[in-house]
Amino acid sequence: MLNVDILFKDIAELISKPLFTLSGTEVTLLSLFIFLIVVSVSAALSFVLQRALKRTLANRFEKQEGTLAAILRLVHYSVIIIGFGIGLQTVGINISALFAAGAVFAIAIGFAMQNIVQNFVSGIILLLERTIKPGDILEVEGNVVRVVDMGIRTTIVRTWREEELIMPNSVFAQATVKNYTMRDNEFRLGVEVGVAYDSDMKKVIEVLETTAHKVSWRLPEPEPRVLLQDFGDSAVIFGVYVNVDDPWKQRVYMSELRKAIWFAFIEANITIAFHQVDIHFDPPVTEAFTGLTKIK
Repeated sequence: MLNVDILFKDIAELISKPLFTLSGTEVTLLSLFIFLIVVSVSAALSFVLQRALKRTLANRFEKQEGTLAAILRLVHYSVIIIGFGIGLQTVGINISALFAAGAVFAIAIGFAMQNIVQNFVSGIILLLERTIKPGDILEVEGNVVRVVDMGIRTTIVRTWREEELIMPNSVFAQATVKNYTMRDNEFRLGVEVGVAYDSDMKKVIEVLETTAHKVSWRLPEPEPRVLLQDFGDSAVIFGVYVNVDDPWKQRVYMSELRKAIWFAFIEANITIAFHQVDIHFDPPVTEAFTGLTKIK
């Protein structure tokens, strides 16, 4: 019995022995153990809450999976942060005192990690605003991408080439981002084509309108539009516009529309213009060339 008492006494002394002091509070093995338990309970609680919310809100957000994912992510981070704070308070660490004591250090770290902090804050803003959600199709920095997953610091997107890019959240929060699927999937797609100036313009417009109406993948409303875009140096440029409901396939649709226009023009004997340059020489230059020709 004596040995058991001594063993318990040694264990008690071991777990109660201060390891270090943080913000005026001695941290022991026991306090660390309590802290880990609180954080673990918070993680478990977060998991349970996410599953419960997912079941409860599944029907309401049936067609908005990205919105539901953003809500669940916010719940997870909120519970973990609250649990972390409770854990510190449980072991006797005053969070406000800790922040005050480490203010100078925090400022230095902030300057050193300003990009990380910037991305972190941007991630919170994106999750709160929900202007960008998993599954959205975006055009950012000249690339059309599909959002795969949104984290608190980075967002994973997928390109047309089936490449996955890890992009910092600050890009989405600070740059101009085109969201093709923010409110709906409808997207107006257009291609340009130039015809020779001596073409029958009424016939050109008629062929373009007929071709645009024949494509099977366009939306029935609104009707396709053919616009005279510009008078170019070597061609009259027309724009053909149709509405589609899948922005992710816009490259394929544009290719099919261009091929349809190409074959329709061949059938109608309409020439697609190419770049031409007319060179005119001043009289002295012309005379010099004429003189050289005579000498030969």
